[in-house]
Amino acid sequence: MAYTDFIAAIDLGSSHMVGMVGTKGPAGTLSIIAYEVENSDTCIRRGCVYNIKDAAGKIVRLIRKLENKLGGSRIGKVYIGVGGQSLRSINHAVSRVLGSGTVTEEVLKELDQECRQYRPDMLDVLDIAAPVYYLDNQPETHPVGLGCSRIEARYKLLVGRPSLRHAVTTNMSEQIKLDVAGAVVAPLALADLILTEQEKLKGCALIDFGAGVTSVTMYKDGSLAGLYVIPLGSHLITRDLTSLGMPEKEAERVKRTYGNAIWEKDNEQQMVTVDLADGQHSSEIKLSDINMVVEARSREIIENIYARLEDTGVAKEPGYSIVIAGNGAALKNMREALSERFKMDVRYASVRKDLIADGEMIANNPEYTTAVALLLKGTENCALYTAPEPEKPKVVEPKIEPKEESVIAEVEEKQEEVPVEQQVAASATTTKNRNSGTKKEEEKKKGKSWGIFDLFDKAVDKMGEGIDKALKDEQ
Repeated sequence: MAYTDFIAAIDLGSSHMVGMVGTKGPAGTLSIIAYEVENSDTCIRRGCVYNIKDAAGKIVRLIRKLENKLGGSRIGKVYIGVGGQSLRSINHAVSRVLGSGTVTEEVLKELDQECRQYRPDMLDVLDIAAPVYYLDNQPETHPVGLGCSRIEARYKLLVGRPSLRHAVTTNMSEQIKLDVAGAVVAPLALADLILTEQEKLKGCALIDFGAGVTSVTMYKDGSLAGLYVIPLGSHLITRDLTSLGMPEKEAERVKRTYGNAIWEKDNEQQMVTVDLADGQHSSEIKLSDINMVVEARSREIIENIYARLEDTGVAKEPGYSIVIAGNGAALKNMREALSERFKMDVRYASVRKDLIADGEMIANNPEYTTAVALLLKGTENCALYTAPEPEKPKVVEPKIEPKEESVIAEVEEKQEEVPVEQQVAASATTTKNRNSGTKKEEEKKKGKSWGIFDLFDKAVDKMGEGIDKALKDEQ
């Protein structure tokens, strides 16, 4: 089955990149059609593309593998997620003095336009979150129709280094020979996929534990309170474990199998067999030594998260909660370590069921969740349009009837090749058909057309006349 209307997205993670294709129903719910994965540890660091050529090659492979699952359809453009350690939110306020006027839709549009024209120094505005309005210094969710002397709109601008967007739009588009439909702020899209409106209203932070970075997206009173990307990820735990003499691949396996965010004294006697860096030998290491390393780095990441919550003013908010996502969140006792430090309720992320029509199991896999979030933000049809080939007019070859003279000439040539004995034998037949030929000539005079058999009979008659003449000459 070929698809003519779909959305395609690429999630550029520090450990792997995910390509995904899906369709949206009338209600905006997502159905996942296809997904593929490529390793990205050689071209993406801390959420940023640093080797464009290598990254482009992997994206091209992703696109080809996805197209193999689309029944002949081609991908013409893609949405690409933007993250990286330079991504963060900043405050920006725009105000108007109305005197004794009333807030109208036109006033709000003017505030939005002025905000979009703002260009912070050395930063690129990637997105703008919905503002919080203050009428005479009092917060108001729905200001239209209300009277005030002054209105202020307080925005959260999502900004990053200019190279952040340029790397995934201009440079990447040139390399992969595809249009980039849009650069989507990945942490913001992920929060909309996972957090409910009630959680945002009550106060909630989404923490995404990635391999290269940890992103923190905070909400309060239904609006974005802050977004930060911490340049510390779960891959640092893997790197730390290599100090115990194991190669990186083995360290990743040990982290996933035995890693614990909370050091436990009971593990002092338990031993773990690991492969050494030479690839030939193995060794036994105390589980307590492994988890001492794991806990130390986990605590560092947790403390950096808490500092961002304090900076935003939500760390001590009553009823504030935490939702954790990403592969790093699967580390044993990570949820318990966060709950102990923050004194908050902590739950694992799950996608909102009202947003997924088909593919919920895939969407809830931490490896694919961000790609699903990017698809939901897409609005353009990413299918490559191919104009149908015009139909070629059918050429009808006219039937050409053989001329009388050519048929007679051909028969006369055949006559010369026939022996005299056979010509004598044919004389009787010729005489018999003579009357018939005379009748046909009369019919022709009456208006009947000549047919191929008429021409043949006439030729035979002429041949008979030739034979009779030859016999007379011999006598």
